[in-house]
Amino acid sequence: MYSFKNASIFLLRVSLGWLFFYAGITKVLDPSWSAAGYLNNASTFSSFFAWFASPDILPITNFINQWGLTLIGVALILGIFVRFASIGGAVMMTLYYFPVLNFPHIPPHSYIVDEHIVYIFAFLVLFALNAGKIFGLDGFLENNKRGGFRPL
Repeated sequence: MYSFKNASIFLLRVSLGWLFFYAGITKVLDPSWSAAGYLNNASTFSSFFAWFASPDILPITNFINQWGLTLIGVALILGIFVRFASIGGAVMMTLYYFPVLNFPHIPPHSYIVDEHIVYIFAFLVLFALNAGKIFGLDGFLENNKRGGFRPL
């Protein structure tokens, strides 16, 4: 029997997946998109983030950003490699958090905690609960190895 808990975890995984997929694919499809502006305006660890925006590194940074978001989104939506995708998503959200942090304020609407922190914890929940096993391909693949299909 499918519980409210499993449905909630599934919906969290898919909605976070859609958010990441959409953010990534729109960057992939926009040839003028670049992370340079975001990185060069970092309030915290500005020299570290400026390095990511340096001319030699920026194409790699853009590629990892575009395709990282897109592939994390696909993984979450399909429920495959969810634990790996969750760690990747938490790392990306941490890297997005610090450039906008002007301790203790995160402009314009927060004090220390903003949506990046909430996303980090959502990813940690998905990781801890092994959310890909709930209505996802991770569960299907694991159950297939055991010799039979069971959706949970």
